[in-house]
Amino acid sequence: MPQTKRALLSVSNKEGIVDFAKQLITLGYELISTGGTKRTLEEAGLHVMSISDVTDFPEILEGRVKTLHPNVHAGLLAKRNGSDHMKQLDELDIKLIDLVVVNLYPFKETISKKDVTETEAIENIDIGGPTMLRAAAKNFESVTVVVDPRDYPELIMSMKDRELSHEERKRLAGKVYQHTAAYDTLIAQYFQDSQDEQSPEQYSVTYEKVQDLRYGENPHQKAGFYKDPLYKGASLANAEQLNGKELSYNNIQDANAALQMVLEYKQPAAVAVKHMNPCGVGVGEDLFTAYSRAFEADPVSIFGGIVALNREVDKETAAKMKEIFLEIIIAPSFSQEAMELLTEKKNLRLLKIDTEHSDSASSLITSVRGGVLVQDADQGTLEDVTISVPTDRRPTEQEWEDLQFAWKVVKHVKSNAIVLAKGQQTVGVGAGQMNRVGAAKIAFEQADEKAEGSALASDAFFPMPDTVEAAAEAGVKAIIQPGGSKRDQDSIDACNKHGIAMVFTGMRHFKH
Repeated sequence: MPQTKRALLSVSNKEGIVDFAKQLITLGYELISTGGTKRTLEEAGLHVMSISDVTDFPEILEGRVKTLHPNVHAGLLAKRNGSDHMKQLDELDIKLIDLVVVNLYPFKETISKKDVTETEAIENIDIGGPTMLRAAAKNFESVTVVVDPRDYPELIMSMKDRELSHEERKRLAGKVYQHTAAYDTLIAQYFQDSQDEQSPEQYSVTYEKVQDLRYGENPHQKAGFYKDPLYKGASLANAEQLNGKELSYNNIQDANAALQMVLEYKQPAAVAVKHMNPCGVGVGEDLFTAYSRAFEADPVSIFGGIVALNREVDKETAAKMKEIFLEIIIAPSFSQEAMELLTEKKNLRLLKIDTEHSDSASSLITSVRGGVLVQDADQGTLEDVTISVPTDRRPTEQEWEDLQFAWKVVKHVKSNAIVLAKGQQTVGVGAGQMNRVGAAKIAFEQADEKAEGSALASDAFFPMPDTVEAAAEAGVKAIIQPGGSKRDQDSIDACNKHGIAMVFTGMRHFKH
């Protein structure tokens, strides 16, 4: 005689479980459950068999051991079409389990809490749950396994009509292994972070989907947007979109570049970005002044760009931004008046991101063909270095302010990179060139007469004095660069000849 079908339910996330269990009963399933899930089902008036009735052994060690038993795992792993397997189950009086519904202890939610203790974290590492999931998924030809509550409705509809197909059960099994892999990865990251291990022999990361994207950099490329499940700081993945079209792949790349830059500043700041490089950066005593300076830095390139701000957008600033076409505006908040003005542009994307309380990004992952590169994020500042001034003339107070401003910007410009700044705004940016003097000439051409009296920042040292000579001709009065070239003295001599003050930082800011 065929056995009554049995379903084992043990879930941390109780969403939809009662309705799903009721539907299983109508389909002829006998329910087995554990702990809190069993109580939830019984409180709903459902008849449920305890896991202890299956194992003939009590839950022990404060619930750490309850499903780790041959009566459970043999019932999951037995090959239905293997006569030897079925014969052994019959001899041992072990019954089959046909459906498993399990999701795991909330480890991610636990370690995301403020001031969580190590004991709390460890107690929320699920052992029995992943073991049952993996066993059921391995035997998906015979066992249906469900880890995601969102699958309950569709699964019930399919089961009412017919037996699930091989491909349907295989798809559900695949979700299980993705789920347990992500779960184990978060645990591995927790232990790795707690030991400050810099370069583990195996590097595992996991991300959660934010959205499917229409396409990637180009229409023929597929793309999706995923987030770090533990990162709570300022991030496009954590942004609240208040208006406008769905973000594209390129939007997200550019917006992230703008966000990274505006986070450098404590005073009111505005950053305008095109193609992941700043076209204008400004700071001021208020947001309107900061944005005006960013706009004036390059009123041509800002058109169609992305603007990031670190203060609430007020009516005056919103009105000025509304005058031109912008793709995205990022800010910690928008006043009601600003929202009324900006939402008149239906396609303008408004993103609310908390720029004040931001965790530091600890590492960067870059894909290469067949692998990835992993490095610390570039969080170096002038406070981390020992400054030296090798030239005869030292920077004036105003020049030093402009040098500091330019140094913050150049870190975010694609190499080779040159930034000119004056009066708390960029006046020229040269990015992504094959030689440094070429980047400088682009910045000088953009700045035009504004280059006179400006400060220049370079992301890396000068291999020869040609950049200094070009800077002197453009009217630059102060330079900040890492130093460290074998020909540093040539650049120092050129600065002294033209009365330029130069600062060495000893810190390079390559950005590829």
